[in-house]
Amino acid sequence: MAEVEWVNRYADEVIAEAARRAPGKPIVCASGLSPSGPVHLGNLREVMTPHLVADEIRRRGHDVVHLISWDDFDRFRRVPADIDQSWTEHIGKPLTAVPAPPGSTYPNWSEHFKAAMVESLAELGVEYRGVSQTEMYRSGAYREQVLLAMRERGRIDAILERYRTKKKVTQQNAKLDEADAAAAAEAAQGSGAAEEDDGSAATGYYPFKPFCSSCGKDFTTVVAYDDDSTEMTYRCTGCGHTETVLLSEFTNGKLVWKVDWPMRWAYEGVVFEPSGVDHSSPGSSFVVGGQIVTEIFGGEQPIGPMYAFVGISGMAKMSSSKGAVPTPADALQIMEAPLLRWLYARRRPNQAFKVAFDQEIQRLYDEWDALEKRIAAGQAGDAEVAAHTRAIGTAAGPLPATPRPLPYRMLASVADITTGVEEQLLRILHDLDPADPVTSLDEVRPRLDRAATWVATQVPAEQRTRVREEPDKELLATLDDTQRESLRLLLAGLDDNWSLDGLTALVYGVPKTQAGLPMDTKPTPELKAAQRAFFALLYHLLVGRDTGPRLPTLLLAVGADRVRTLVGA
Repeated sequence: MAEVEWVNRYADEVIAEAARRAPGKPIVCASGLSPSGPVHLGNLREVMTPHLVADEIRRRGHDVVHLISWDDFDRFRRVPADIDQSWTEHIGKPLTAVPAPPGSTYPNWSEHFKAAMVESLAELGVEYRGVSQTEMYRSGAYREQVLLAMRERGRIDAILERYRTKKKVTQQNAKLDEADAAAAAEAAQGSGAAEEDDGSAATGYYPFKPFCSSCGKDFTTVVAYDDDSTEMTYRCTGCGHTETVLLSEFTNGKLVWKVDWPMRWAYEGVVFEPSGVDHSSPGSSFVVGGQIVTEIFGGEQPIGPMYAFVGISGMAKMSSSKGAVPTPADALQIMEAPLLRWLYARRRPNQAFKVAFDQEIQRLYDEWDALEKRIAAGQAGDAEVAAHTRAIGTAAGPLPATPRPLPYRMLASVADITTGVEEQLLRILHDLDPADPVTSLDEVRPRLDRAATWVATQVPAEQRTRVREEPDKELLATLDDTQRESLRLLLAGLDDNWSLDGLTALVYGVPKTQAGLPMDTKPTPELKAAQRAFFALLYHLLVGRDTGPRLPTLLLAVGADRVRTLVGA
């Protein structure tokens, strides 16, 4: 029996678990994102995994909600390299109290980095309910949970103590390969686990961390707390301020991460939430949280997989701490939303994969187009069909698609050669197939725009195609009789073969004609060598290089008259 596709398998488990835990109530799936910097493509897996499961549950007719907790009440930890270092004065403040980066129109740091992700999630068709942790804590929504945690601080401390003698996270990560271990350490920097303070202090264990009422930072230590009155005294080592407040009224602070996360599981009734490698080691927040949620908050740990890291083709592992890391918005500039969804849907959460920003994106699109053809022909496997279905739409309906999805690599080549001039683009695409011409660029959008953006932003200048302005007279003067004959045969056949298929047959056929071979001759080593030599000659005469875009596409782009000028002088 074939293995059940991973989304269906988790949907089955979550529906059954929700029926056991809270029959008749909406099923809660959850994600957490820290807007401490660019929300990158690795963070997107934190969202896409529960999204795909929640969407499948919704397709089956169940009431389900996907929560995305914005950890915007986390502390500002460090200033990215590309930001004015004067922002160091804000380290220790909640993200919502830090000014947005220079030039931003958003009211604070958190909103600035949330904005791009919110827009990307809309484009990806992700339906969710956002929860601001700043708003939850500031409004007092968690007041009873905070007071409970402080009353039970001794028991929480005992749970944490079971793990304090465990190996450090860096040692736990030794079981990962070197690159993933480094990525795990970096991923922790963008989560609530970063530089984690678990509440231990010389003054005792307190799971609540106040922000100083004077300087606004969390360089604070609770020095006394009374369970009956909820009177709490804290001291700020940053500015020296000392204050006594009633915790039953005070909302300028939050639970430490290892207590905060399980508190939310119980508060929201979360049934499904994945976690990254950095949260899944022995003694980490997910493992410890499983005991705290049960023993302290009377809830249950969510079910959910550990997910692997997402890399970038041709780049190092992603880290939001490094500044210029690719985000979902970056990816959606060069690929359509269904393709990006497909990357996350077709791999099990524990399988690593890469998002292509280099030439590999062309092969990826070829693979996608081939899958669609197999599906149309009824030749695709069940898991392939399921991943494709999840990629092209959600329970709410289909995502926008390109009406006429021409090959991405072809569109990229045409955009490269024409430098995006629309009249030239339409002329070339119109001539691809005279029997069924493209009559409007809207037919090939948005894929055309994504390919053009890829060329403009990702292809190095030295790899861009530049068609010669004038014939290479020096090269033309050195041609031998065989080379001259090959060019004559090409020019003689241009008019009768002016289409993509026709020009393909022509350029491969010229060396066959010269060798006295029929057009249906199978390639031999000698024939392949002759074809390569002919192609190299054409590339030199047209673009001054050994290689370039596929010759049929290049010839269409250059145009018959200009081809005659460049190769027939």
